[in-house]
Amino acid sequence: WYQNLLDRYHKWIAYQFAWKKERNASMSDLEFPFEYREGQRKIVSGVYHTISTERQIFVQAPTGVGKTMSTIFPAVRAVGAGLGENIFYLTAKTITRTVAEEAFSILKEHGLKFKVITITAKEKLCFCDKTECNPENCLWARGHLDRVNDAVFELWTTQDSYDRDTLLEYAKKWQVCPFEMCLDLAVWVDAVICDYNYVFDPNVYLKRFFGEGTSGEYIFLIDEAHNLVDRGREMYSARLYKEDFLAVKRLVMPYSKKLARSLESCNRELLELKKKCPEHGYQILNDIGVLYLKLLHLHTTMEAFLEDYKQIPERKEILEFYFALTTFLNIADLIDDSYVIYDELKSDGRFMVRLYCVHPANNLKLCLDKGVSTVFFSATILPVKYYMEMLSDTVTDQAIYIPSPFDPEKRQIMVGVDVSTKYTRRSVKEYKRVAEYIRQLFNAHSGNYMVFLPSYKMLQEVYEQMIEGDCSGMELLCQEQNMKEADREAFLDHFSAKRNVVAFCIMGGIFSEGIDLTGERLIGSVVVGPGLPQVCNERKIMMDYFNARKSMEAYAGSSVDGFKYAYLYPGINKVFQSAGRVIRTEADAGVILLLDERFGTGEYNSLFPVEWQDAVFGNFDQISQSIEQFWSNLNLS
Repeated sequence: WYQNLLDRYHKWIAYQFAWKKERNASMSDLEFPFEYREGQRKIVSGVYHTISTERQIFVQAPTGVGKTMSTIFPAVRAVGAGLGENIFYLTAKTITRTVAEEAFSILKEHGLKFKVITITAKEKLCFCDKTECNPENCLWARGHLDRVNDAVFELWTTQDSYDRDTLLEYAKKWQVCPFEMCLDLAVWVDAVICDYNYVFDPNVYLKRFFGEGTSGEYIFLIDEAHNLVDRGREMYSARLYKEDFLAVKRLVMPYSKKLARSLESCNRELLELKKKCPEHGYQILNDIGVLYLKLLHLHTTMEAFLEDYKQIPERKEILEFYFALTTFLNIADLIDDSYVIYDELKSDGRFMVRLYCVHPANNLKLCLDKGVSTVFFSATILPVKYYMEMLSDTVTDQAIYIPSPFDPEKRQIMVGVDVSTKYTRRSVKEYKRVAEYIRQLFNAHSGNYMVFLPSYKMLQEVYEQMIEGDCSGMELLCQEQNMKEADREAFLDHFSAKRNVVAFCIMGGIFSEGIDLTGERLIGSVVVGPGLPQVCNERKIMMDYFNARKSMEAYAGSSVDGFKYAYLYPGINKVFQSAGRVIRTEADAGVILLLDERFGTGEYNSLFPVEWQDAVFGNFDQISQSIEQFWSNLNLS
């Protein structure tokens, strides 16, 4: 039996050995596939040096430099030189995964041998209308383990690229679960393209690579790294609602008095906390000692219950609560000085206890330490010191800044300082002024424009002011809440099929990053307000946390500032992302108009990228003149 097992395993090891030999040989003469653009050589050399010294680097480089290829190429060469074994290209959005796939394809066209898999969410890979991963309910799960090894081996040895369509094709052929086959295959490939979750999220991470006690020679390439701050906070935070305990208690009462009593015990503990919490406010808790012990007992009782009652109609709701409880207890084990524990009485009347990871660097580092090197890169990772502290906080980290390679004569940055979006100043008068700016921009040079606003309410207010005035020649579009993928594509199709589109979008939303509207498809971006997050208890807690941190001896004299960390830096990043929709290639030309009096202050404009130092500041008449002058000069040239 043992000899037979070794014989079956031998073909895997033999192919892997031969493949790595072929892969590494393909890199010996591999060159960068394009002529180096300005800044690309600096990124390539910086990334390679970082990997070779097993360190981390932060790369700030504007759109158009070619960050994806400039990070993937040196990482691939590092694998060929034995400096790493697997590349993990991590993204926050689906569209950036496509860019990474294209970069690997280009290198393959130039002779690279490299096996690359893209991990797609289980729901998008599942053949079933309803995802129920057990042999009783899923045809593809029945006998999966009997067939999956043969399926993976054939796919691995006959293909080099594994996207969604390829995975579905082979899963259907072998009658196996496509998602589980995808995860099994990932162990044998050279590069994995996936969402942040698969490396960092304690509920989702790939245990094959990042489970307890595991590590490897992984190279992490983290795209759009500015998104990882809030994503990291959310992944390492947890919450429970008192009302859910009562709801589940009602569901289990007919089946188990013991479980109902345990739920009621936790509910009473939460009730005591609720009595002390101010209405619509919150209170900071030193710990959750008594509650934690009761939750542990509840978790054990629920495990036994779920094992005994597998077919009851209420099982789905009970299971969802069990998963939330499990997450809460797992996060509780991570609590250190980067956390704030608090409870809150929500505006809808629900009572919540939250374990809030304000500073995610420690938890992220635990994951990144399982590899050898990490590259954080983004077009908007300013101010870089803030992101270095939030994502790594390691003294040996390096950072490089790549200036824009584009001709400054082809773009105009303008700041209208006679508009205010402060809550106390929002009025019909201000919305009307924003509408006047948009009309002036369009009338000076017709074409496709995007207008980014901080909320759906303001979007609607400005839109109404637009339609009350002269909109002749324009086609007005509005982003809607919860748009499906088909709706998003239809929205963007307007920019390809038509001209003179003025689209109203949400700053920080689905259209403010990760989309490419080159050439005449987009010639201007209007950014209304500095994008500050909405004031809420969570942001207040974050601000207080960093202000308290600043007063600590270890941080005395540092740049830590609660308001900036909780509001200003996240907000200004949304501004940069929205503004970055305009100039995407060397052939593009366009205008970027920022509207808010705060942009005229040093606190805000000191954060502008170096290439924005030629921004024009003024009132409506001055900006109108600047717009017309820009297009006039561009036409003359």
